[in-house]
Amino acid sequence: MFLSESNEQKIPNNLQKSIELVGGKAAILDGLEGQGVKVGIIDTGIDYNHPDLLGYGPSGKVIGGYDYVNPNEKPLDTNGHGTEVAGIIAADGNFTGIVPKAKLFSYKVSSTGEAVSSDYIVKAIQQAMQDGVNVVNISLGINKTNDQIDNAIDRAVKKGIVIVVAAGNNGPQENTIGSPGKDINAITVGASYNNLTSSLVATFEVGKKQYQVLPMVGVQDLSSPIEGKIVYGGYGRLQDLQNLDVRGAILLEERGSDVKGQKVYFSEKEKNAADLGAKALVVFNNDTGIFFGELIGPNKTAGYTPRIPVISLSQEDGIALKSILTSDTTGSLNTFYHPDFIAPFSSQGPVSPFYIKPDLVAPGVFVNSTTLGGKYNLTSGTSFAAPHVAGAAAIILQKYPGLSPSDVASLLVTTTDPVTDAYGNLFPISAAGSGRLNITRALESNLIISPHSLVFYLSFDNQSQTKTLHLRTLDGSIMPHLKVNFASNETNLGFDYSQSNDTLNVKISDTVKSEENYDGFLILKDSKTSYRIPVVIHMTKGTLLVDQNNGTLHFSIDYPGNWSYAKISLIKAGTDEIISTSVTPQETSSLPVYEKGQYWILAQIKSSNETDEAYQTILVNEVAQKSIFDLQSIIGIPAKQVAIISGIIMITVTIGLVSRRK
Repeated sequence: MFLSESNEQKIPNNLQKSIELVGGKAAILDGLEGQGVKVGIIDTGIDYNHPDLLGYGPSGKVIGGYDYVNPNEKPLDTNGHGTEVAGIIAADGNFTGIVPKAKLFSYKVSSTGEAVSSDYIVKAIQQAMQDGVNVVNISLGINKTNDQIDNAIDRAVKKGIVIVVAAGNNGPQENTIGSPGKDINAITVGASYNNLTSSLVATFEVGKKQYQVLPMVGVQDLSSPIEGKIVYGGYGRLQDLQNLDVRGAILLEERGSDVKGQKVYFSEKEKNAADLGAKALVVFNNDTGIFFGELIGPNKTAGYTPRIPVISLSQEDGIALKSILTSDTTGSLNTFYHPDFIAPFSSQGPVSPFYIKPDLVAPGVFVNSTTLGGKYNLTSGTSFAAPHVAGAAAIILQKYPGLSPSDVASLLVTTTDPVTDAYGNLFPISAAGSGRLNITRALESNLIISPHSLVFYLSFDNQSQTKTLHLRTLDGSIMPHLKVNFASNETNLGFDYSQSNDTLNVKISDTVKSEENYDGFLILKDSKTSYRIPVVIHMTKGTLLVDQNNGTLHFSIDYPGNWSYAKISLIKAGTDEIISTSVTPQETSSLPVYEKGQYWILAQIKSSNETDEAYQTILVNEVAQKSIFDLQSIIGIPAKQVAIISGIIMITVTIGLVSRRK
């Protein structure tokens, strides 16, 4: 389950906070409340006895579904996760979801909230197609690639169903999005903070260096930054601090303890520091990366209330800072409210060099929703970010019933708000996608942009590339002349464009030969709306050259150094269909293609003890004639091996014929 935490209790209705943050109030004022839209929820079921989600069957809120865990029972939630998801989408009572008048289908694929069968997810997607749902929300997954789930999603999208999925809760590390979040045709949603005062961020600066830090749960915002000398305090135990002068200081301490089996809770570290007069506490990790700590939680000192701010720091930064501390090293620390910030637990991409994930983010921290027994709770996780977007998709489909899933994705992804860190810098696209959901701007927009993200492939020998965006107005009006800009922190990137009616050609160039991946945003503006198209630029050392002739693709490599071998993988875009071949400096290779469409090509170039990658995409518009002896296309065997196998077969047949004549 993509569930981070839950705090079940009778609490005020704060669901409107996150709905207002994403612009959902404008839709309700326009009468767009999901009337006529059907949303399928693949989860732990739904508590359809909850007064805000009341009824199962044609006259209820939940008009259908299926229980794959207990096939002879109705899909009633006994865990709470699915009910929380359902409330965000369509609660209609004391709490009001994003589309309170939408009808729901409950597909129960797990009862514990801890494990889920991929086979059940596939069957639920298939059932959703039969039930004619418009939008499916999947707030669970398996955190690894699963072709069966991805293929089921692809079939559903082709049938016209919008699939919205949670990115997962394995952040802040990169490459942590698995199925179904990695599927190119799903709308993958990461988690941002919420429109609550508990949405705090922190800054920590020493000299000119800005550190990436996180405030611990229980920390309050500051009216002004704290400044003071930085003192290393070991593990924050009394024996570590007793001979130190920490009054008025910012303490730097290490997480945990150096004594095996000893636990030193964050609350204990904070209490000791505050008792001795420290102004603030910075705790660096005892493992790689940063962490999200809790002062207020199960592991706290009895009768404890935090008195000074405590923030967490990565192990790498903590060790480096400790090594440069002197008696006069000073720092500045601050904590403040900032809702458009990526939740530390939110899983991050990239998942592929050929497309962008996640697509966008939505509130997923301290989200207020319905739960079992007619109650309400606060809960966190990308599980609860996804239903904000599923509800937004339902709104779009109510206003424009004829839109395709890719059209809906375009409207939602290109109309987001920027998401920045505590220093005002944009989060990388691999963490935030295009930004935070903004339903108001999506409804005001009149432009479908395809594709809704761009990936450029540059190399040392080919330092520029042009991509084409296709444009369409929703109201059928003449395409306006757009104002176009490119925004990136990379000063070495060049940009140019040209618009011709409904096409926009975008050229990106790089003046520096350095193997890097760059982020940027293409900003398009018409008379009413600003659109944000996320852009990723790959600069590789080697160049992958591809030519097509009579349905056959011919491959070669240009490389600025010695190399011995390159594996070439040809992938039908958006599928798991892969065939491979290889090239060397002395020998090129080719592959026949039997289906028109877009193809992704990956080259893994062996050079000395390293492997470099190069990328290319190609639109195949002419196919080859399939031969019954074409083993290469059937089982993915390269041409040289095919020739060897063919020779062996011929020799074997010849020997057999000779033997029979004797």
